[in-house]
Amino acid sequence: MVFSSILFILFFLPAFVSTYYFAPKKLKNIVILLFSIVFYSWGAPRFIFVILGTTFLDFHLVRWMSQSKRENQRRLLLALSVSINLGLLVYFKYSNFFVENLNAVLSLLGSETHIHWTKLVLPIGISFYTFESITYVVDVYRRVHKPLSDFWNYQLYIIFFPKLIAGPIVRYHDLADQIEDRSANETVDNILTGFYRFAIGMAKKVLIANQMGVYADSVFALNYADVGTATAWFGILAYTFQIYFDFAGYSDMAIGIARMVGFRFPENFNNPYVSQSITEFWRRWHMTLGAWMRDYLYIPLGGNRVSTPRLYFNLWFVFLASGLWHGASWNFIFWGAYHGLFLVLERAFLLKVYKKIGALPRVLITFFLVAIGWVFFRIEHFGDAIAFVKRLFAFEKGDFAMNPEFFFYLFVAVIFSFITFFTFGKRWNESVFFANYDNKKHITMFVVVLILLIFSIASISAFGFNPFIYFRF
Repeated sequence: MVFSSILFILFFLPAFVSTYYFAPKKLKNIVILLFSIVFYSWGAPRFIFVILGTTFLDFHLVRWMSQSKRENQRRLLLALSVSINLGLLVYFKYSNFFVENLNAVLSLLGSETHIHWTKLVLPIGISFYTFESITYVVDVYRRVHKPLSDFWNYQLYIIFFPKLIAGPIVRYHDLADQIEDRSANETVDNILTGFYRFAIGMAKKVLIANQMGVYADSVFALNYADVGTATAWFGILAYTFQIYFDFAGYSDMAIGIARMVGFRFPENFNNPYVSQSITEFWRRWHMTLGAWMRDYLYIPLGGNRVSTPRLYFNLWFVFLASGLWHGASWNFIFWGAYHGLFLVLERAFLLKVYKKIGALPRVLITFFLVAIGWVFFRIEHFGDAIAFVKRLFAFEKGDFAMNPEFFFYLFVAVIFSFITFFTFGKRWNESVFFANYDNKKHITMFVVVLILLIFSIASISAFGFNPFIYFRF
């Protein structure tokens, strides 16, 4: 079940919100938990038991760890919990990749022996809830926050459906107190602003990302040897905007649903395409993943408190890991290494060079580098990705016809991607998403988002194309 489906919008979400608000206070978490189980089971009934089983084991391991007085035992239980979670992730997500590459190496060495491995189906959202499970055990180990005393509350933290499948990645200490008591946040204002955020996210996804996705898919389905340069650029631009509005739209919907029931999720996107460097881009794009990588990988590696060569290695390694986290493919590994390389170059000298040019050139250079990187994110095979990049700079004409409707949606995508580059755009963004609402503004916003929601539902009903890119991660 996806957020941008008729089933979810017209049936599941209204049933969830109404049941939640009519339920007594002591049953509200149970309502969330039951609806979350139904939500996940709808799309992956076989894997719901994997989540329920691992959360049961994790809860007790962490409780034993928090009660232990011996540091060696605490470290052992920490290692055991992290190993179980990472082990499941490696098994489901990476075992096929490792076996395929091992067989390729054996073939190069002339061996006729091949390892046979069952093709595994990836559980939906496993990358996201694995990271959240790790934050729980690490936060408790570091004594950032005490462990939850109720197993069902921990189950809720892991399986809460708005964030379960594609984030935001919510760290345990950010949500623990809200799980136990959020009554102060269950206000009419939060219900309304949560609804606005959900509807705006839906519009981003359905009215922009889907339109960009149809065109991008049509370009990437072509024979790359015959793709003209203009067509290739429009194709990667379409995908560049598709992945942003798809994922940012999902995050908005998740944040909005959570707010409607009293939870405050961290922001996940902050207009990333106005970034003036790759370093800034990663402060604005998938912000919760960046925060996770910083706190649970980069800082333990030594962070900035190391020699310059080691600092560069840490930066590059973290983004190599980020690429692998996104998918079991050399393309994703290259994509992570590509971004890591530019982070290192910026730290070494590029940021000094950027200071000598204007803000707009910096934005355009960064956007260009990000768009090139998306080629390797979008195309499954590395050789095909290289072939497509070559077409971007071949400066040859192609025969692919342009759809006039596409240019309208491309114009809309450009406007809403870059509007915060301007001062008036920043003020508009702040007033819509973060400013307090008075009665007049509530009325205006309610009318606007209701219109957006109606157009979104109409588009879903008439449009057969409705994927969520990050569901496969």
